Amino acid sequence: MTTPGTTGLILEEPLLFEQSVKGRVGFSLPEIEVPATDLLKKIPKNLFRQKPAELAELSEVDCVRHFVRLSQQNYCKDVGLFPLGSCTMKYNPKTTEAVARIPGFANSHPLSVAEEMQGNLKLIYELQNYLAEISGMDHVTCWPAAGSHGELTGMLMIRAFHSSRGNPRKKVIIPDSAHGTNPASAAICQYEVLTVASNKEGILTADAVRAVMDEEVAAIMITNPNTLGIFEENILEICDIVHKKGGLVYCDGANLNALLGMVKLGDIGVDVIHINLHKTFSTPHGGGGPGAGPVCIKKKLEPFLPSPIVVNENGTYHLEHDRQQSIGRVKAYFGNFGMLVRAYAYIRELGPQGLRHIAEMAVLNANYIRKGLEGIYHLPYSKPTLHETVFSDKLQKEKDIKTLDISKRLMDYGYHPFTIYFPLIVPGAMMIEPTESEPKSSLDQFIEAMKLIAKECEETPEIVKTAPHRTFRGRLDEVKAARELKLRFTNPV
Repeated sequence: MTTPGTTGLILEEPLLFEQSVKGRVGFSLPEIEVPATDLLKKIPKNLFRQKPAELAELSEVDCVRHFVRLSQQNYCKDVGLFPLGSCTMKYNPKTTEAVARIPGFANSHPLSVAEEMQGNLKLIYELQNYLAEISGMDHVTCWPAAGSHGELTGMLMIRAFHSSRGNPRKKVIIPDSAHGTNPASAAICQYEVLTVASNKEGILTADAVRAVMDEEVAAIMITNPNTLGIFEENILEICDIVHKKGGLVYCDGANLNALLGMVKLGDIGVDVIHINLHKTFSTPHGGGGPGAGPVCIKKKLEPFLPSPIVVNENGTYHLEHDRQQSIGRVKAYFGNFGMLVRAYAYIRELGPQGLRHIAEMAVLNANYIRKGLEGIYHLPYSKPTLHETVFSDKLQKEKDIKTLDISKRLMDYGYHPFTIYFPLIVPGAMMIEPTESEPKSSLDQFIEAMKLIAKECEETPEIVKTAPHRTFRGRLDEVKAARELKLRFTNPV
C-alpha cells in the first residue's frame, strides 16, 4: 500500500521581515512620464506619511518564493481527499473558476448603476429562482455572505414575522444534533434556546418537540440530515406540531448535499432554509471564506426579505429598496458576488440530473467508508446515514489513544484530518464526509490508511500518541498556543 505521506522536501520559511535586506527592491521601472496632476495638491498634508513605512525590503524572486513555499505547506482539495465532516469540502471545478473570471463579472464595480450591470442582476435573479426550485421555497435572498450569516438573516425574518403579528415570541427549539452556530443565531435575535435531546437512534422525536412547544416558541431550528448524517424521519410530524402552535420551521441547509434532487425541504413543511453555496454548489471553501449563504423562504415571509431585492420587469432588472417591513440591508452590495457566479455556473453545468447525481454519489461514498471501517472503529449509531458518517474512539481508548491522536497520525499518511469531537453528542467523535468528488480508488486508499492506524493503535500505540512525525511541524500544544499567544514582530511598521 502506497500512501501519499509528506516525506519529500520540506523548507523552513522565515518571516518576510526576517528575509529583508536593506536597499533591496522588487522592481526596476522607469520614471513615470505622465505629468503629475493637481489632485495630490488637494489632499491635506496631514493625511500623508511623514516618513516612509518600514516595510520589508525584498526582490521579486524573494517574494514569489516566500509565498509559493508557504502555499506548498498548505493542504487543499486539489491535493487530495479532504474528509472534514459537516464542512463538505468538495472539489471546485475549474470551469466555474473560469466563469467567475470573465471580465464583465470580475471587474464590475459594486457602485455601478443598475443600467450598467444588467448581466449581474440577471444572474442573481436566475440563481434565486434555481435555489427556490431546488429547495421547494418561494423566494430567495442571495445577500448573506456565509451560512452563519444566512442563519442570522433567516432568524431576523422570523422575528420580524412574529413581531408584525404583535408578539416576537421568546424561545427557539434547537436539537442537540444541530449545527453549533444555530444557538448563537437564535441568541443574537434575543431568543432563549430550548435544547431538545435526540433519541438513542440519533434523531428527534415528535414527542420531544411536543413537550416543549407552546405559543411562546418562535421557531424550531433543525438540521436535516442532522450532524450525524441521519435523516430526521419525523420531520413531517414535527413541522405540523410547530405550525399548529403558530411557530415556524427553520432548516439548516448545510447538509443539502445529501438531498439534491431527492427532497425539497419546502414541500415537507420547512419555512426557512439557508444554503451554503460554498458547500453544496462547490465554491471555494476554507481559510475563512469567502462564502455565500442564500436564504430561501416561504411566501408568508416575503415582506421581510432583506433589502434591496432584484426585480425583473420585462427583461430589465433593477433593485427595489423601498420595502416597509424589510429587516434592512444585511450586506453591502451583492453579498460575495464571485461566489454567486461560481454557484450559478455549477448549477447550469450539471442540470437537474447532475445535481441529483451529486446526492447519489455523496451518499454512496460516505456509506462505502462507513462499511469499510465498521468494526475497526466504533460506530455509535446503527441507523443508516446519508452523506457523512460518524465514528468514535471507543475501541482505541482501550490503548489510551484518543480521537486527537488518530487525526494527528492521519496527517503522516498524507491526509487532512477529519472533523473531531463534533457532534458533541458523540464522545470522541470522528466525523467523515468524502463528498461526491472522490473516486473509489481515493476512498480505498483512505480506508487503508485508517486501517493501518487502527493496527498501529494495537501494536505500536506510542507512534500514534506522538504523531505526526512526517509533517512540517510536529505535535503542537494547541491549548497552550490558544491561551498563551505569542507573535513575532521584526522591524514593525
